Amino acid sequence: MAAEHLGDKLARLRRLADLTQEGLAERSGVSADVIRKLEQRRKHSARLPTLHALAKGLGVELTSLLGDPPGVPSNGEADPPALVAVRRAIMPPLFAPPPEPNSVERLSLGLLRREIADGWTLYHDADFGRLMEVLPGIIADARLAAAVGTASEREAGQAALGKALQLAGHLAIRLGKTDLALSALERAMNAAEQSSDPLLTPMVSNSVAWNYQRQNRLDDAERLAVHAADGVERDHADTAEGVRVWGGLLMSAATSYARSGDYDQANELMTTAENATRRLATLPAPADGKMVSVFSRSSVRIERVRLAVQHARPEEALSLAQGLRLSADTPPSWRTWLLLDVARAHTDLGNAEGAVRALERLRQIAPAWMRHHTLAVAIVSDLWSGPSRPPGLRRLAEFLGIAN
Repeated sequence: MAAEHLGDKLARLRRLADLTQEGLAERSGVSADVIRKLEQRRKHSARLPTLHALAKGLGVELTSLLGDPPGVPSNGEADPPALVAVRRAIMPPLFAPPPEPNSVERLSLGLLRREIADGWTLYHDADFGRLMEVLPGIIADARLAAAVGTASEREAGQAALGKALQLAGHLAIRLGKTDLALSALERAMNAAEQSSDPLLTPMVSNSVAWNYQRQNRLDDAERLAVHAADGVERDHADTAEGVRVWGGLLMSAATSYARSGDYDQANELMTTAENATRRLATLPAPADGKMVSVFSRSSVRIERVRLAVQHARPEEALSLAQGLRLSADTPPSWRTWLLLDVARAHTDLGNAEGAVRALERLRQIAPAWMRHHTLAVAIVSDLWSGPSRPPGLRRLAEFLGIAN
């Protein structure tokens, strides 16, 4: 089934809210002309600050407009068995007896940490189907590790459980299940507070802030990220792990400011974060970066490109992207976002050829991701309906199923 067009979603939600286009414009601060063009499919996409404003005016979560990422469509059908298993792992049956520790073979903490790290690799590779298959077992192993052994072993097990549940929260967000994500992250926070890892609580706080952003709770997201960042800066600024967690929180706060319309404050925070990445070169590297935070000069610059594109600053976005060398630990998901944002910037400048080049590169490295991503489809739709169709555009349009 083809994805519902943004304009159709907007019109449907507006009617459910019993609002005229002018009434929604008054509530959201978005012009009636933009709303009209979206609903008439004369515009195929809108920037995130606009979407946040529309969602607030409609009284719905942002995901209602963005649609679901690939994996679990919101089509009214029951959750697939793999997601049910993940949900059950996050929230075990209330009255089921726990397994007897003596009757269950314990997994070593070293192996458990490798399992969790491999799970994060699947997540960053956008292999959500495989992750749903293995995640319930990882959470079960971590929950057992948190319940048995000496006090120090249980604290280490709580740290593993916190990371496993944080991963479950991220997966749920990607699948458009923000309430399930919050349940997972609340449990992750509880495990973090009982763990041996002093940075785990602020790391989970960052994940909660992201979930709040997806729910259009931008003020809550910004306050949480700033509060957690202040604590990390005060207590852990002398380690690479601390700098990475602090930097990730700073980026999260910047994103909330930007989506609230305060681009200048967001850009100031992003610049501070990018300058701070220089400190990482002077500190011993984390033992396992996958278990900490995606924070490097590459990740900050990618996010700055994204914010510039979302705030109608395509020249600035392309300038930030020019000559950017991605570090080896940059996750594939971040690489794909960069290409998508570069394509959007070229489109906004009327450079269809540049946009097609970026999209072709994206199709080569992440075809499944591109085929299901609503923004990729929207950009190609905009190009396809434009005045010129450069070489390669038809191939992209046919690949995405939107060619006439």
